[in-house]
Amino acid sequence: MADLKLTDVAKSYGPVDVLKHIDLEIEKGELIVFVGPSGCGKSTLLRMIAGLEKITGGELQIDGQVVNNVPPAQRGIAMVFQSYALYPHMTVRENMSFALKIAGKSKSEIEAAVNRAAKILQLEPYLDRLPKALSGGQRQRVAIGRSIVRDPKVYLFDEPLSNLDAALRVATRIEIAQLKEQMPDSTMIYVTHDQVEAMTLASRIVVLAGGGIAQVGTPLELYERPENTFVAQFIGSPQMNLLGGRIVGTGQQTRVELPEGQGTILSNYPTKESDMGLEVEVGIRPEDMIATDGPDYAYEGEVEIKEALGEVTLLYFKKQKPEHEPVIAKLPGIHTDVRGKRMRMTAEAEKVHLFNNGQSLLYR
Repeated sequence: MADLKLTDVAKSYGPVDVLKHIDLEIEKGELIVFVGPSGCGKSTLLRMIAGLEKITGGELQIDGQVVNNVPPAQRGIAMVFQSYALYPHMTVRENMSFALKIAGKSKSEIEAAVNRAAKILQLEPYLDRLPKALSGGQRQRVAIGRSIVRDPKVYLFDEPLSNLDAALRVATRIEIAQLKEQMPDSTMIYVTHDQVEAMTLASRIVVLAGGGIAQVGTPLELYERPENTFVAQFIGSPQMNLLGGRIVGTGQQTRVELPEGQGTILSNYPTKESDMGLEVEVGIRPEDMIATDGPDYAYEGEVEIKEALGEVTLLYFKKQKPEHEPVIAKLPGIHTDVRGKRMRMTAEAEKVHLFNNGQSLLYR
């Protein structure tokens, strides 16, 4: 398996810069997930690694070799596409073995590779079926198996679950996680718009935004210590609440006054004396909101909408200004008769994030 290094990689179409200044190192055996909003360039970046898109700036190395101008077939890459792209007239066995036949491998090599992949993916009972006789999840497994038999340096997955229904997505996501456990040395790069896939599969997540990398880190690092408000609100569902505030106490713990809620709250983000009076955005995830009757609170408002989901209840507070996003609290259990009720919400100091000009105060 291989490591990859991208140095100042860029992609443009004429005067339009799609990606710029992409610096990233991927170690052997990692499962890296690219996430970001539609149009952020995540699939384009994957295709550049595969050689399906030309790199217009910077350098891409695979195992220490610069491959900017190396044809896709010679990069040691196998790609699993959003569509299964199976040959409908070929059986599962024939689909999985086709690339090896083209490469001139012997019958015994092909049979051994197909049988190994079929065992890993639990496809042995289906080897003689045509794709039309398979479910969507089984077809996607065949597409993955077609990559495994080639024993590539790097596996690339381009939104492989987006064509599946919700139940199949969950089942196939688990299968991909199990596949990675069975192939711990394999290097995989996975593109998705689904943050649940990213959080459950990734060794590290690369969040793309505005043509560049917003943050790279483990799922928990991105969730617990986002570097900026974009990552803070992109990771997590519902998205993090952001409230305007002003620092009124500095030190190892910071006290913030929140004019919108007319309350104050503590954060474990350390600040300096020179930060006194600094305007900040206070970030609190909906699941970290706690109802309180005390004098210290982050927000006070009227519950406008309630979503009872069984294990949790989502409370949407009435906007205090039309341009604001609604504040959301995610409370465990079932809460009845809260619509129209005025409530105060707070959070533990270790769960309160502070940002200035969109950047976390932790990373100054």
